[in-house]
Amino acid sequence: MPLVPTSSIIDSARAAGIGAAAFNVIHLETAEALVTAAERADAPLILQISENCIRYHGSLRPITRATLALAEDSSAPVSVHLDHITDAELVRQGAAAGVSSFMVDASAFPYDENVATTAALTAWCHERGAFVEAELGKVGGKDGVHAPGTRTDPNEALAFIDATGVDALAVAVGSSHAMHERTTVLDKELIGRLRAALPVPLVLHGSSGVPDEELQRAIAAGMTKINISTHLVSVFTHSIRDVLGADPALVDSRKYLKPAREAVAREAARLLEVLGTPIAAPDRYAAPASVRG
Repeated sequence: MPLVPTSSIIDSARAAGIGAAAFNVIHLETAEALVTAAERADAPLILQISENCIRYHGSLRPITRATLALAEDSSAPVSVHLDHITDAELVRQGAAAGVSSFMVDASAFPYDENVATTAALTAWCHERGAFVEAELGKVGGKDGVHAPGTRTDPNEALAFIDATGVDALAVAVGSSHAMHERTTVLDKELIGRLRAALPVPLVLHGSSGVPDEELQRAIAAGMTKINISTHLVSVFTHSIRDVLGADPALVDSRKYLKPAREAVAREAARLLEVLGTPIAAPDRYAAPASVRG
């Protein structure tokens, strides 16, 4: 089917009270696996390409063009999103390539500079019909604003949205990037308050460390876009270790990459079902009906 805009996936998920799955591409094998998962689950999927992924491949064009081609050829609704982009030139290159959404990451800057940088890039993207996500605070690979003890203030978040015009906001509610164990308990009360206070969809970064049921509770409380990377990378790597461990003489990379690709496809399809299964939000953290968008 034709390439789907990220905004339509997020808007539809928000209206239905389910999660908009956003899984990260690392290389062609993971991109293929994720598209296969979307087709098996018959579910929408946002394919995310991070700035780190672009640097790994040497430039934006090869991995982005390949991912766009897979999305366009898929029978499932798939969009392509650039994730954690700090370089404005990559935003411009991505827009030229046909990417429909960007996570503009100026969170390492002081607040005023974050606002100015994000507002300028958001205006540029909006002129071209692109959707923009952003976040507050200083974010590192395993710490920063998404450290477990850090929380987003609803009033500051609202002021940031008003000042920048962004379409979605990543919020700190107890998750942390690059976690390898799925043990995180999120602050659902805060998610409910953020959902009530903010006019844009909420994004959960660091979802790899959050177990299935907790992800569903977070979505019920008001979270919409759910980013998952490390967990699926781990599935890929563990599969390769298992295959090579069973046959140390194996040298044909296709014979260990293919089962790894299949392992990611299976797990990603399962996660799509988890994120797409709505559950009721307990009254103690559900947003009042009068303020739900």
